[in-house]
Amino acid sequence: MVARYLLAFVPLVAAATTYRGDALKALTEPSTVPDGPVYVSLPTPQEGNYRVTVTLGGERESTTTVKAELRRLMVEAVHTAAGKFETRTFLVNVRTPQIPGGGEVRLKPREKAGEARAWDDKLTLEFIGTNPSVSAIEIEKADDVPTVFIAGDSTSTDQPTEPFNSWGQMLTRFLRPSIAVANHGESGESLKGFLGEGRWNKLLRMLRAGDYVLIQMGHNDQKEKGEGVGAMTTYKADLKRFVADARAKGATPIIVTPMNRLTFNDAGKITNSLGDYPEAVRTVGREDEVPVVDLNAMSAPLYEALGPTDAHLLFAGKDTTHHSDYGSYQLAKCIVESIRQQALPLAKFVVDGLPRYDPAHPDKMADFPVPAEPPANAAKPYGN
Repeated sequence: MVARYLLAFVPLVAAATTYRGDALKALTEPSTVPDGPVYVSLPTPQEGNYRVTVTLGGERESTTTVKAELRRLMVEAVHTAAGKFETRTFLVNVRTPQIPGGGEVRLKPREKAGEARAWDDKLTLEFIGTNPSVSAIEIEKADDVPTVFIAGDSTSTDQPTEPFNSWGQMLTRFLRPSIAVANHGESGESLKGFLGEGRWNKLLRMLRAGDYVLIQMGHNDQKEKGEGVGAMTTYKADLKRFVADARAKGATPIIVTPMNRLTFNDAGKITNSLGDYPEAVRTVGREDEVPVVDLNAMSAPLYEALGPTDAHLLFAGKDTTHHSDYGSYQLAKCIVESIRQQALPLAKFVVDGLPRYDPAHPDKMADFPVPAEPPANAAKPYGN
């Protein structure tokens, strides 16, 4: 459970607010398990993007990883010697269910409970690692930066607990602190559901010229039934609408093919379990001249590189759709690599020094640097 203390504070509009010492302690919930996460919940006056600067380190040697809101990876494994400090700056997007102009997003029950951090009016930070240490936090409103919005399903949403994770939670790690990520994905979503629940309307009301929208659906659209419903009909038409709506706001849409499920054939190759849905995305890309990140094509060599014996490490337990921290980290690298290979405008926001990535040669699990939270009795995400 995350601390929800309220303090008197200066509205974070014109000036930054810094929390340290007793003020920081009052907002902190210490971990109840060794090296477990420490949460800090900061009050925010309005939704939008915030620039956060953390000072890591303390009296003891520590290695600290920082996540934000619902486990979005911000800072990876910063080591500080005893008595030494390091600062890191990043951007965090905070949102509420209310839609500007009236109405609100129709949240699922889990979004009001275990996923509430993704929708409340506070900015939550998580510090985890070996003796995770934070000595100061500075926060200020950041209205001057572009935003990458994500419209997606369970494979891109901010998953609340281990062993589940998504590429949307890892993408933040690979982008510079000059662009924010607003993850509007949610488990169980299809393009039709995203429209009907007000999620697309909410996203559009927040979208500004110069922003980006990553759109990845298909896993749940595939299961929708009815006369005329299908990949090359209703799904394709709705995807074209999303693209047109984003462009009308002056934003740049990027459509993403759904990654494969874990379905090997006897020859050790991944089989297509998504029908025509990946091809429908590619077709929209050609017809509407919109960039396509072909995660479907990239995920096959990724899974095959580990093979039928070890590919399960990319997934959450025995799940064959939803990914582990390690798997989603690799998929986020796939997306970033595709953006760079195509020289898309978003590529200028990729962090400096990131090596090129070949999904056929993924990072070794033994070298994966992101610590997991304590195990939880996690319910399987909506959708498959």
